[in-house]
Amino acid sequence: MSPTAASATTGLLPEFVAPAINGTDRTFSLYVHVPFCVSRCGYCDFNTYISPDLGPGASHDSYADTAIKELEYAADTMERSGVDAKPLHSVFFGGGTPTLLQASDLTKILERAQQLFGITAEAEITTEANPDSLTADSVKTLADGGFNRISMGMQSSVSHVLQVLERTHDPANVATAAQWIRDANLDMSLDLIFGTPGESLQDWQNSLDAVLELQPEHVSAYGLIVEEGTKLAAQIRRGVYPNTDPDDQADKYLATEERLAAAGYRWYEISNWAFDPHDQGIHQSQHNLAYWRDQDWWGIGPGAHSHMAGVRWWNAKHPAAYASRIIDGLSPAIGHEIPDHDARLLEQIMLGVRLAEGLDTSVLTSQEQTVADRAQHETELLAAQGLIEAAALHRGKIVPTLKGRLLDDAITRRLAGF
Repeated sequence: MSPTAASATTGLLPEFVAPAINGTDRTFSLYVHVPFCVSRCGYCDFNTYISPDLGPGASHDSYADTAIKELEYAADTMERSGVDAKPLHSVFFGGGTPTLLQASDLTKILERAQQLFGITAEAEITTEANPDSLTADSVKTLADGGFNRISMGMQSSVSHVLQVLERTHDPANVATAAQWIRDANLDMSLDLIFGTPGESLQDWQNSLDAVLELQPEHVSAYGLIVEEGTKLAAQIRRGVYPNTDPDDQADKYLATEERLAAAGYRWYEISNWAFDPHDQGIHQSQHNLAYWRDQDWWGIGPGAHSHMAGVRWWNAKHPAAYASRIIDGLSPAIGHEIPDHDARLLEQIMLGVRLAEGLDTSVLTSQEQTVADRAQHETELLAAQGLIEAAALHRGKIVPTLKGRLLDDAITRRLAGF
């Protein structure tokens, strides 16, 4: 039975889910989507809304209570589906801008999650934030309420780049907010975007300088993707801005790796680096690793996606529709899928070759013989071409080289037989 079919009847997960989870070492995480923003950035295609009040249960003031109702629904569904209680491995509040809500509302949601599921002692508990949405008091409230990590959307330190992206924060406020995070003894991650139209290589170097000066525990750096339907895509189409340049983005990625590696940061996923000068595997985002390692998570909020033992489902996208279902005691889920073998294999390959820990070659060699033979041939070619590490391949791992990281999609297509 699908989550959608279950919403108005039994409220159960499919029968195979509990046996696939119970008694295993699969981790369980929680994602909480907060859909509110002060303004909509021109490049953004996330499920976000500017209005602070979108109806009953979908306003800044009422959202925490709505999210808590879904938490309670999730706990009840799991219990009645026979899924053994398992404490949360990580919690991540994303958006949108979660810190547009009162910090006390975020901690209230976290506290209810703790009551319903439990949280492991070493759990990573993160909220995203914009620099202008934080205050010294709100950061302290988050720390006192159990958060131990803030992921701040910096994107760039250069004003004209932020203007193209339509980011509204003052670049100077990043350092101020970073100091509040430090004062509260929280870990800090900074999110960057490179390859914005009009951004020079020196602009990007200046942003890297600003990041290294703040010494975050973690850095995420993504090449700008111009999503269809966004304001930026329309501006590029009209010739207001030039399109992104893959060669320019490659140069900036290489500069990022060079600068961060020299400062003691280790890449562990193509777009993510953790401060780890002694290569101990510290400061990596445990929540994102749970996604990349195909673990289990429940997504709370409008448009949020969930995954339990191969079953995926997603909530009503608009906050008003989402809140209405929650208030009526229905599942907020409106769609689901159970990927078939080929889709699961493609996803394993795609995610595995993004990680420094690599993809186990057994994922490929355990396939039907012709598939396994072709994949083995491709891995040997990829190693000979310097796209994957030959030494790692001898250990049974497929790990991209620096050159391979720039051609990650091609590696995935070749291993998957496209």
